[in-house]
Amino acid sequence: MSNKSINLIGWILFVISAIGFIISSVGSFWAMFGSLFFFIACLVFLIPFFRKEKKD
Repeated sequence: MSNKSINLIGWILFVISAIGFIISSVGSFWAMFGSLFFFIACLVFLIPFFRKEKKD
């Protein structure tokens, strides 16, 4: 398994845990606020996996 595959699996697991935090924080504003930012941060870190690299 390549390092890129292992990193992608790790970030997918982080996204799943962020979704779990969002579900568990329903009803608590600050917990939901933090959970949503954690989820958005995970998505931002996933951008390089789906963006095509430009060849110079």
